[in-house]
Amino acid sequence: MAVTVQIMRREVMKPPPALACGGGRKSPLTAFDRASTDGYIPAVYAWNAPAPDNNKVIEGLLATVARYPHLAGRFGVDDAGRRCFVLNDAGVLVVEAEADGDLADTLAAHDLAEHVNQLYPDADKERLDEPLFQAQLTRYKCGGLVIGTACQHLVADGQSMSFFYTAWATAVRTNLTTLPSPVTDRTAIAIPRNPAAPSLDHRSIEFRSPTSHSSYGTLPMNRITNLSVHFPEEFVARLKSRVGGRCSTFQCLLAHAWKKVTAARDLAPDDFTQIRVAVNCRPRANPPVPMDYFGNMVLWAFPRMRAKELLSSSYATVVGAIRDAVARIDAEYVQSFVDFGAEAERAGEELASTAATLGMSFCPDLEVDSWLGFRFHDLDFGHGPPCAFLPPDIPVEGILIFVPASSAKGGVDLFMTLHEDHVQAFKQICHSTD
Repeated sequence: MAVTVQIMRREVMKPPPALACGGGRKSPLTAFDRASTDGYIPAVYAWNAPAPDNNKVIEGLLATVARYPHLAGRFGVDDAGRRCFVLNDAGVLVVEAEADGDLADTLAAHDLAEHVNQLYPDADKERLDEPLFQAQLTRYKCGGLVIGTACQHLVADGQSMSFFYTAWATAVRTNLTTLPSPVTDRTAIAIPRNPAAPSLDHRSIEFRSPTSHSSYGTLPMNRITNLSVHFPEEFVARLKSRVGGRCSTFQCLLAHAWKKVTAARDLAPDDFTQIRVAVNCRPRANPPVPMDYFGNMVLWAFPRMRAKELLSSSYATVVGAIRDAVARIDAEYVQSFVDFGAEAERAGEELASTAATLGMSFCPDLEVDSWLGFRFHDLDFGHGPPCAFLPPDIPVEGILIFVPASSAKGGVDLFMTLHEDHVQAFKQICHSTD
């Protein structure tokens, strides 16, 4: 029998006045923010009993969010009528819920994906007063706990949120004796040149003109299949030996996944396929931006190959193509993007992101995010790290997300989406290195 979830409390809660630092000031959206997905990104984690007390978790959340005023703020408009953040300490949404089953049984159920969608708030990005950060605490009969969050992506990227989640857990574990001091001033990073001198037309890369349309098609939601693949530590080691030389876990697994998805899709030999690879630009800017800068600072690299070339090339060659594309996102590229954003703002241009939208199909391409360097799996609220990361359904075809495995040290979980017609072929070959 399916486990049901009952909402017990739903309340917008403000950070403690003594800690709040928003002050009502307005904060601009940077070009990096505007290039990001305009929507709420869910994250769901589970802890076996004994799990932390709800009140302690909520107290820690409110104390921590006080140091991240963008999360407790709202959207507004600046003097030029452009969307901005209003750091008014309006609060975050907190939902408390109860599930009528045990966590272990739920995690083993065949309908887990359907259940996961009940474990985080269903945020409405169209509401002007919608809290930008929302959290749901679901307690199971066994005492286990699931924390599901939804954060508006225009507020922060994955790097930022990994720092926030870790700070939240630390605050709870240390009874609020350790609170973060992140960099939150968006006007102090990535300063445009004077005069601005973009070397590339980023309107054709990270942005599109308001009259242009995406080159990608769409799929009905019921034809997009979400699936997960576990790559054990031994498999990753074998892939690295195939590459030879220095190679990161992310690079070798991405090369492998690109090959196997392309084969499963049965692309025509002369078709081009590319990957939209998220690149953290903090260390690539000149001067570098602190890693604890809270906001968005991701751009994208686009390794591209013909299908026949990709499938026939060695792992070393494919890794090289990925590495070369990422290397092009250097200090000059980042500065060009910043300058472009400054020129667009001066001209009053409303930038439209090329980020994926609901129901989009990237085929023959892919989009990838790596969470391998994030600290999501170090979320210790006082009773140890989470026992599981629970992926919600992703409503876009062709997404790859690499996450450190919770269940096997050294392994990696790949959460991904494919057209339903390509799933069986991919499953048959995903662990083959031929």
